[in-house]
Amino acid sequence: MIHNYPNVPEKHKELVELAKSMTNQSYAPYSKFNVGAAVLLSDGTIVTGSNQENAAYGECVCAERVALLYAAANHPDKKPVALAVAACSDGKFTENCVTPCGSCRQVLLEMEKRFDDKITIVMYGSTQVLTADSAKDLLPLEFTDTQIKSV
Repeated sequence: MIHNYPNVPEKHKELVELAKSMTNQSYAPYSKFNVGAAVLLSDGTIVTGSNQENAAYGECVCAERVALLYAAANHPDKKPVALAVAACSDGKFTENCVTPCGSCRQVLLEMEKRFDDKITIVMYGSTQVLTADSAKDLLPLEFTDTQIKSV
């Protein structure tokens, strides 16, 4: 579902604002693309993260995975309910919504499978906000344990 920001459901606005603020915590000296994320857990706890770059690009970690994996490590019995992501470059938020990369989509899918529940994904852009009801909406042909077991 596409919204303009004022029409984003109230329950997601706090997540969006936290994701936006987390772009200030990003370490992105190479790409200059600062990303922030916020994850709402089933007990109301909100966990945040920001992208962390490294000169060895393969060692970089996206904001979504930082937040999701921190949540899993520190709140293992609390399921993620919603995740918001925002990005800025040169001090301006992206006009179009920023979407999770393929690796983040796979981690989101694994979290949905782990907790047997969907995660709402709210992707912020200054001119539009896109909401997906599940990671499967973003990655319909996911890699699952059934592929591993069939080997």
